[in-house]
Amino acid sequence: MIFQRALLREFAALSGAVFLTLFAIALTTRLVRLLGQAAGGSIPSDAVVAYLGFFSLGVLPVLLSLTLFIAVLLTLTRSYRDSEMIIWFNSGLSLAAWLRPVLTFSLPVVFVIAVMSLLLTPWSAEMAELYRARLSARDDVSRITPGVFGESASKDRVFFVESVSESSDVVRNVFVSSIQHQRPGVMTSRTGRTETAPNGDRFIVLGEGRRYEGRAGEASFRVMEFERYAMRVESREGEDPVPTQKNLSTLELATDPSPANHGELVWRLGIPISALILSLLAIPLSFVNPRAGRSLNLIFALVVFMLYSNLLSLSQANVVQGRLSFALGWWLIHGVMLTLLLVLFSERMRLIRFRR
Repeated sequence: MIFQRALLREFAALSGAVFLTLFAIALTTRLVRLLGQAAGGSIPSDAVVAYLGFFSLGVLPVLLSLTLFIAVLLTLTRSYRDSEMIIWFNSGLSLAAWLRPVLTFSLPVVFVIAVMSLLLTPWSAEMAELYRARLSARDDVSRITPGVFGESASKDRVFFVESVSESSDVVRNVFVSSIQHQRPGVMTSRTGRTETAPNGDRFIVLGEGRRYEGRAGEASFRVMEFERYAMRVESREGEDPVPTQKNLSTLELATDPSPANHGELVWRLGIPISALILSLLAIPLSFVNPRAGRSLNLIFALVVFMLYSNLLSLSQANVVQGRLSFALGWWLIHGVMLTLLLVLFSERMRLIRFRR
C-alpha cells in the first residue's frame, strides 16, 4: 500500500539521522573520558583509538534498539501532528494496519541487534581484554610518550622525554626519577637511546648527564656526572585475560548453567526482544495532540526506554543473585511490557472507534 511504502522510506531516513546523532554523542562522551585517562597516564595515548573501537562495538546493540524506538515514534508522531493519521483512519484503516510496516522495518534491525548482542559484543569484549593484556606486557620503552610524564610497570621509576628525533631512535632531554637500593635518585641527560645486548637484553643508554642520589641536606648526598649510563629494561610476560561473563561466548554461557552466566544471558537475549517490543509500543505511544509540543513524546519515549532497560538490568541482577530463576527471568519483564502494549493498543483502538 501507499502508506506502507511512505512509512518505510520515512523510517529509514529518520533512523539514519537518529543513529548518527546517538552514536556521535556516545563516542564523544567516551573519547573525552579516554583522553582524560591518557593525559593522566592510566592508558597509553596510542591505545585511545583501539579502546574507542571496542566501546563502539559493545554499545551498538543498545543504540540500535533506541534508534528503532525513536524512529518509529517520531515518524508516527509527525503523522498525527500533520493530521495524516486522521485521514487514514477515516479511509477505513485501523491502528492495527500499522503493525505490518513497523514489523517490516523492525525485524531486520532486530535480527542485526540479536547477532551483535549474542555474537559480536562478547567477541569485542574478549578482544578488548586481549588488548589490555598486551598493553600490560609492554616494556618501559614502549610507554614513552614525548612531553608526557610516564611511570614504569614496576612503579619505581618516573620518566620524561622532551622530544624524539626524526629517526625515532634517539630521544632528547631525558628526566628519570627512580629508587635504587631504597635511595631516591634523579637523572637528567641530553640524549638517550635503546641498545640490545648479544644475549637479547635491552638497555636504555643515557648520554651526557648527571645523577643526583640521596636526599638533599644529608651527608650521603652525591652528584655524579656521566658520559654514558645504561639501565636494563625488564621484559614482562603478558598475563592471560581473565574470563568474565562479558567476554564469554553465548555458547559458553549456555553450557555452563551458573547464576552469573544465566544473568548475562538474560541481558543478551533481552536486548533484541526489548527492541522488537519497543518498536511496537511506539505505535500506541505516538498519539499526540496537534496543539502540543513534539518534544513531549520524545521525552516520554526516553523515560519508557530507560524504565524498560532498568527493569531488564534488575531482572539480570536478580538472576545473578539467585533470587529469580532463569526460566522466569528471561521473559518476565518482556511479558509485562507486552501486556502494557496490548492494553495501550486496545485503549487506543477504542478511542479511534469512538471518535468515528
